[in-house]
Amino acid sequence: MTGRTQAERRAATRAALVAAGRDLFGARGYDAVSSEEIVAAAGVTRGALYHHFDGKAGLFAAVHEQVEGEIVAGFDLSALADGDPLGALIAAAAQFLDLSLDPSLQRITLLDGPAVLGWERWHEVEQRHGLGLIEAALNAAAVAGQLRPLPVPEVALMLLGAFMEAALQLARADDQPAARDRAVAAMTALLDGLRA
Repeated sequence: MTGRTQAERRAATRAALVAAGRDLFGARGYDAVSSEEIVAAAGVTRGALYHHFDGKAGLFAAVHEQVEGEIVAGFDLSALADGDPLGALIAAAAQFLDLSLDPSLQRITLLDGPAVLGWERWHEVEQRHGLGLIEAALNAAAVAGQLRPLPVPEVALMLLGAFMEAALQLARADDQPAARDRAVAAMTALLDGLRA
């Protein structure tokens, strides 16, 4: 058996740090986790954390990016071609709100994300991951004749804001399942209002 290459060792170290950061940040939040805890959980040195991520904040940015990518990858875009793309967007909004009930996702993407990354950088990540899906659904709805004549890029950006605000409401609610039901009803009404 041959040893791992340097590139494989680097990738393994990076992956171990991201996994440890994700677990710790998701469970306790950014401020409650020390760099020492992260490197101990990852089984690496403090120098490795700074080499790969330039510290705890850089690691958090990588964790946040990974979580956002996983959220987007979980949506089935094939439903956009099934004749009811606006219905698919409504279903995706409900799915997003269901995902937003996850405490780890809430902590990383909704609560700590804007605080740690700063609002501009956090918003940029949200746009990069979610905006394209919303625009694709709206464009498909327009092609299918389901959408009133509207400026799709602007509507998509406003819907992204509505989705994020709904998810933040859930994260802060005392009764999250009830808040989810209200948010799904509101998002459904909002999206149905776009119909031609």
